[in-house]
Amino acid sequence: MRIYPAVFRLVFSRMDPEKAHHLAFGAIRFAERTGVSTALRRVTRPEPKLARTVMGIDFPSPFGLAAGFDKQGHGVAALADLGFGHVEVGTITGQAQPGNPQPRLFRLIEDRAVINRMGFNNDGAAAVAPRIEAVRPVLGRRFERTRPVVGVNIGKTKAVELDDAVDDYRASTRLLAPHADYLVVNVSSPNTPGLRLLQSVETLRPLLEAVRAEADAATSRRVPLLVKIAPDLSDEDVRDVAGLVKDLGLDGVIATNTTIGRDGLTSDAVKVEAIGAGGLSGAPLKTRSLQVLRQLRAELGEGTAIISVGGVETGQEVHARLRAGADLVQGYTAFLYEGPLWAWRVNRYLAKHLA
Repeated sequence: MRIYPAVFRLVFSRMDPEKAHHLAFGAIRFAERTGVSTALRRVTRPEPKLARTVMGIDFPSPFGLAAGFDKQGHGVAALADLGFGHVEVGTITGQAQPGNPQPRLFRLIEDRAVINRMGFNNDGAAAVAPRIEAVRPVLGRRFERTRPVVGVNIGKTKAVELDDAVDDYRASTRLLAPHADYLVVNVSSPNTPGLRLLQSVETLRPLLEAVRAEADAATSRRVPLLVKIAPDLSDEDVRDVAGLVKDLGLDGVIATNTTIGRDGLTSDAVKVEAIGAGGLSGAPLKTRSLQVLRQLRAELGEGTAIISVGGVETGQEVHARLRAGADLVQGYTAFLYEGPLWAWRVNRYLAKHLA
């Protein structure tokens, strides 16, 4: 019997979504600090047969937590105890910033979706970097040979003009690359003004070249570098990005971020319109995210990693993404609806069905 759906319906669904997030995340972190999740880890730890090597990194499971849940790097170890094969921290910016005014997080329960306009609220790269540095050896001691992987997602500081974006990303890279297992350049959030303009190949090329050079200069090892793209790109734009990824020798692509579209929702249209701007995530992204995955795999061939994210809720859907060409799969919004045992259920399904 699953208890969490009842808890969500009776408690969390009646709370402000951002407050509910902080409460639930706080409970997860408290369980880790008090040792409660130590026993849970024995149950939720992915089976050894789920381990795979992607971008030269050993992942204990192909299923991980997307950026956005742990924006500050405070709860990586606690989230790893729930069974995620990797946890992507962020989005982190070069400078600390409070994000957009509240309210900025909204549920569409009928659609199993969320609209957010958080605006990259975070403590800044200088504050987050020591947290990432500290947690990796903790994970190594707890999980030993195949520890959960820590990715770091970086974005543009809102106050920085687009003309200065490259230097802003370089500053984040300099501080965070030495402590990240892999690094993601986020140019696809709709909640930082002008950010998506950086997805055009003409502006994306010098940005990615600069981040690659900075990461190589900041650490003696080669940190895998990926770019995260929006589902709202046209097929032609996706093709152009794939060509750039191959041309630059990037390690991978994360597809996709949230969408600015509102098509196909069952939630009341007046309610959706009243919420206003923001990125839509969750179940409504399933179809487009899968389309982009298939197109990217056809364009990139087998040599470049693709992390598929957008609308996955079940082990069956994660399995389908892997069969469609994803090397790894991430989720986030369904975590809010499914609760702390979600990753364990997905991994249990994968252990039964992955060849």
